[in-house]
Amino acid sequence: MPQTRTRSRPVKCCDVTRDIPDPIRNELDKKGGMEGLLARIPKQAALYASSRLTQALADPIRLTVMYALLSQPLCVCVIKAVVQIADSKLSYHLTILKEQEFIVGEQQGNWIIYHITDRGRQALKCTEKMGV
Repeated sequence: MPQTRTRSRPVKCCDVTRDIPDPIRNELDKKGGMEGLLARIPKQAALYASSRLTQALADPIRLTVMYALLSQPLCVCVIKAVVQIADSKLSYHLTILKEQEFIVGEQQGNWIIYHITDRGRQALKCTEKMGV
């Protein structure tokens, strides 16, 4: 039997000039009203960059790679042995970490040796401070 979708009722938006609690309105007014509030929210490009950064840190495989590299520089074969995933998946995760400048790869002969960057170290410290 096919499922039927129920239509959700439209969400009624309040009128911010009248329909908000007095303490909220008073505080909002002190800080420049809606214009002041919107001015304090970062621009979309900054929000997007923050989102990409947190997404990069949101995966346990990527965090495992970063912690492994915190110990010492490693080649891909050692990283692969640590995380135990397929080459294509590892490549995907390394790319995300490189895009966020958490790690760098340096060609040494036939090998690419990965290092954690200062930015990567800082990111790990932040996750630790947040209770990880």
